[in-house]
Amino acid sequence: MARLVAAFGSSHSVMLVATRDDWSCAFRESDRRMPLFDLRGVATSYDNLLAAAPRDSERLVTPEKLGSAYDRTFAAIAALKHQMDDVPLDCLVIIGDDQHELFQDSMMPALAIYYGETIRNAAKPNVPNPDWYKRAQLERLEPRRDAHYPVHAGLALHLIRGLSAREFDVCAVREIKPDQYEGHAYSYIHRTYLTGRELPIMPVMLNTYYPPNSVTPKRCVQLGAALKALIETFPADLRVGVIASGGLSHFVVDEEIDRGVLNALQEKDLTYLATLDPKRLQAGSSEIRSWIVTAAAATDLNLVWTDYIPAYRTPALTGTGIGFARWA
Repeated sequence: MARLVAAFGSSHSVMLVATRDDWSCAFRESDRRMPLFDLRGVATSYDNLLAAAPRDSERLVTPEKLGSAYDRTFAAIAALKHQMDDVPLDCLVIIGDDQHELFQDSMMPALAIYYGETIRNAAKPNVPNPDWYKRAQLERLEPRRDAHYPVHAGLALHLIRGLSAREFDVCAVREIKPDQYEGHAYSYIHRTYLTGRELPIMPVMLNTYYPPNSVTPKRCVQLGAALKALIETFPADLRVGVIASGGLSHFVVDEEIDRGVLNALQEKDLTYLATLDPKRLQAGSSEIRSWIVTAAAATDLNLVWTDYIPAYRTPALTGTGIGFARWA
């Protein structure tokens, strides 16, 4: 039988594909365009956040602070890749979200699983003089030519059938259109952690971002538990890993919720995770749902390593709560 032998978590923010110079100054302009919510989950503006920030908030975003956070972040990425490389796996289940990449508002499933034999990531298009934000986003694509990454279609089909039998409403995706490619939650994992490794993946896609059918935290706990149970009934000798792609809080850093989630992972406190207020899981913070699913799947494992960087990038305290984790 298959076994769930390891679990991981990684942010995939654009900060993780941006340069040190981007961190230092560019976000002060771009964050004015982001969908922003205050710490209560109420929609707000950059100017309102700036007005409500502590008078000395500039001290959190000095060049020295940003440089230190940048170095810590990329050291943590290297550490997680090293740890993942050391774990022999036959399949990696990636829990992520789709942000108008495969799905649109005209058809937005709450939960989808891809079960084609491969999934495509596109080569970088030739974009003359892209702005810094577009340049950073393009880093998630392939440098020279399209890649067709292997998918463990057999395990994916097994999970689709098993989740349907357990009354989960699963959108089964066997192929994507020729002009589509895997979303950023999956390409970031491929381009950062799976380079040089022909490891089949299995994409699980949650609607975390878009009303009216975002998955609730409670349902994420139920999904993680069901994924674990179904993996263990797959009739093949497979070593399976799972990784949460995305989060933690952004585009406003919420250290309270980030540290609460990380503590709940350590304590295996699924009740805390299930009862998180969905109103606080909006915009990028919505991707915390992927961590909830992973934590619920990894209850037989122990959280052995984490790193957390509250990466403030403007005096309005916008930024990303950048998190990494490993269960073993």
